[in-house]
Amino acid sequence: MTVTHPETPPAAKTAPPAARPARRAPAARRRRAGTAGFHTGAVLLSALWLLPVALVLVTATRSFDDIAGNGLGALPHSFTLDGFAQAWTDGGQARALLNSILVTVPSVLVSLLLASMAAFALSRYDLPLRRTLLLVMLAGNLLPPQILLVPVSKLTEMLGLYDSLYAVIGVQVGFGVGFYVFVLHGFMRSIPPEIQQAAVIDGAGPWTIYSRIVMPLAKPALAALCALSFTWIFNDLLWSITVLRTDSKMPITASLIGLQGQYVSDWNVIAAGSVIAAAPTVIVFLRFQRHFVAGLNLGAVK
Repeated sequence: MTVTHPETPPAAKTAPPAARPARRAPAARRRRAGTAGFHTGAVLLSALWLLPVALVLVTATRSFDDIAGNGLGALPHSFTLDGFAQAWTDGGQARALLNSILVTVPSVLVSLLLASMAAFALSRYDLPLRRTLLLVMLAGNLLPPQILLVPVSKLTEMLGLYDSLYAVIGVQVGFGVGFYVFVLHGFMRSIPPEIQQAAVIDGAGPWTIYSRIVMPLAKPALAALCALSFTWIFNDLLWSITVLRTDSKMPITASLIGLQGQYVSDWNVIAAGSVIAAAPTVIVFLRFQRHFVAGLNLGAVK
């Protein structure tokens, strides 16, 4: 006996295979157009941001006669590094750069060391008034530094540190530790307590847990803070001109002010001094870029 199957009604028939890609084509074109628009906008914004940097670099490598004869905004007709040599030697940038390094490196190391110890104690142990201490440290960073200029200046005079690099280091450490503790505290709290409990069972003390367990795990956060603190301290101008008086002790940011006064119309020398002042922070950021991005992502994914 032959079994016949009923014919499929017209409404139940599937659409031709060629119709589906046709419907997906507009969505794919919109995605490609959106991606192209995003990249175009990113390129334009990057070019807009890099344009002043390129102008400073070009000005620093032009001669004074070229700038005076053709104008600051004209295309370069010369290439020379005399502006860098003049800013480095006659402009005092060599000594100023050394002063900035002598202030920045100890300030960063001492600040992060003290902040990591305080954050470890506040995050891993049930200390009394720890929330109050964190709030006090955070509140100290909310005060505008301008209202503390006179008290800080008078305090350094009373302590006999006025007009010395030690005064600048002390001020940078004092005003930076609170913020660094707040950031490291949030990261160290996210470390699972089972790790510390296992170390305690194995006989590890607080110093061993801090130095051999917590600190290696906190390297991304420390690297991010190291890049940020180096940039902040190296580029600081306010506290340097507040607690220093002698020109030979000024860091490179304050030295740029004197360079502008000394070479009023020598734009190539001023631009060369700006490039010298910006180079260390760029080098540090490029060195810690990978750790800096990882530190910014901390806590984004639980």
